[in-house]
Amino acid sequence: MKLWGGRFKKNTSEILEEFNSSIDFDKRLYKQDIEGSIAHIKGLLKAGYLTEEEFRKIYDGLMEILREIEEGKIEFSISNEDIHMNIESLLIDKIGDVAKKLHTGRSRNDQVALDFRMYIKEEIDEISNLLVRLLEVLIKKAEENLDLLMPSYTHLQRAQPILFSHHMMAYFWMFSRDIERLMDAKKRVDIMPLGSGAVAGTTYKVDREYLRDLLGFAKVSLNSMDAVGDRDFAIEFLSCLSIIMMHLSRFCEELIIWSSSEFGFVEMDDSYATGSSMMPQKKNPDAAELIRGKTGRVYGNLIALLTVMKGLPLSYNKDLQEDKEAVFDAVDTVKMCLTVFSGMVETMMVKKDKMDEAVKSGFLNATDVADYLAKKGVPFRKAHEIVGKMVLYLIESNKTFEDLSLEEYKKFSPHFEEDIFEKIKLINCINERDVIGGTAVNRVKEAIEMAKEFIGKYKKHSVL
Repeated sequence: MKLWGGRFKKNTSEILEEFNSSIDFDKRLYKQDIEGSIAHIKGLLKAGYLTEEEFRKIYDGLMEILREIEEGKIEFSISNEDIHMNIESLLIDKIGDVAKKLHTGRSRNDQVALDFRMYIKEEIDEISNLLVRLLEVLIKKAEENLDLLMPSYTHLQRAQPILFSHHMMAYFWMFSRDIERLMDAKKRVDIMPLGSGAVAGTTYKVDREYLRDLLGFAKVSLNSMDAVGDRDFAIEFLSCLSIIMMHLSRFCEELIIWSSSEFGFVEMDDSYATGSSMMPQKKNPDAAELIRGKTGRVYGNLIALLTVMKGLPLSYNKDLQEDKEAVFDAVDTVKMCLTVFSGMVETMMVKKDKMDEAVKSGFLNATDVADYLAKKGVPFRKAHEIVGKMVLYLIESNKTFEDLSLEEYKKFSPHFEEDIFEKIKLINCINERDVIGGTAVNRVKEAIEMAKEFIGKYKKHSVL
C-alpha cells in the first residue's frame, strides 16, 4: 500500500504510476532529503515528540541509507513515486514502525521545497566557483597579451583600435556580474520552508529557528502557503543561468568568427576542436558552437518553469513537480559549458600577426583625426564631415591616413600640423583613451588589478 493510500479502494494504475513518478530525476536530491530529515527529527526530539531511543533508531537508519545510496547499493522504486517516499519506505523496511514517526509534523510539500532550496544553494556556490575559474583564465589571457592591438567592432564593422586585453576584460566584468547576480539570488533561496506543513503550517510546536540554524539557512519563511507554493527562487536562479549562457554564447560567437580563415585571430587547440568526416583540411570550433547552441536549451528551461507557474492557484499543485527537471538540466548544462569554455579559452592560440595586420586597415584612427581637428577648435560635426571626405579620398586612392603627406592633409583643413602623424599612430590612439574604463594600456593594467581584487574578495567570503 502507498504511504498515503489509506482512503483509496483501488491501486494506482500502472500508467499513472509511471506518469506520476519523479524518482528518475529527483533521486539526485537524496542527500538534501536525508539532511533535512535529520534536522526534522532533531526538532521533534527537542519538542518532545520523539524519545531519545526513537530518535537514535531513525537517525542511524537514515545514515545507513545515505551510505548505501552513495555506495550504489540502493535501487529506487517507481511505485514510491519520489525520493522522499523512497527514503521513508527504505527506512520503514530497515527499522520498522518507528520510522513512520519520521513524517510527524511534516508534509512532502515543505519537504520538497526544503530539499530544492538546499540543492540550489549548493549549486549557486559550485557555479560561482566555475565562474571564478573562468575569470582567472581571462585575466591570464589579458596579461599574456597586454600590448596586443586589435580592431574593435560595431555592427561587425571595424571601428577603433583597442587592446586585445581590453576585449578580454570586457567579458571579465560581464561574468563578474553573473557571480554577483547568483550571490544576490542566493539571498532569496536561503529561506527555510520546513515547518510550513502542507499548506497552513503545523500543529506540532517545533522550533523553526532551531531547524533553520541546524540546516544553515539565513531566514525562516514567514508564510506557509508562499513557502510551499511558489518557485520564484528557482525562476530567478534559472534567469541567472540564462544570462550566464547569453554571455558565454556571445563570446563563443566571437571566437567562432575569429577562428575562421577570414579573420584568423585565434586558433583553437586541437584538444578543443574537431575535424570534418569529409573535408580533411577542416578544424571546426565545435566546443564554441555547442555552447552557443545549448544557450537555447537553458532559455527553454526558464520559459518552461515560468509557464508552469503562471496559472497556479495557491498553494501546492502537482504541476510543481515540473520544476526539478528544468533546474537540473540547466545546472548540468551550465556547469559543463563553463568547464569546457574555460579550457577552450585557456588553450587557444592568439595569432598576433593576424590581429596586427587587421588593425592597420579599415581607417581605425579616423575618429582620432576628427578629435585632432576638434581639439584645434573645429566644431566636431564639421571635423566629422572633413574626415569623412578624407576617408572617401583614401578609399579612392587606395591609401591610409599614414600614407598622406602634410600637404595632402592641409588640402582638407588648414588646422592640420606636423603633429598629426604622431597622433594617428595606433598605440597613441589607444593610449589617448586614458579614462576610467578606457583601452589605454595603463587603464587596462588598472582594470586587471581591480579584477584580481574582485576575485580575492570572492574567495575570501566563499566556499572556495
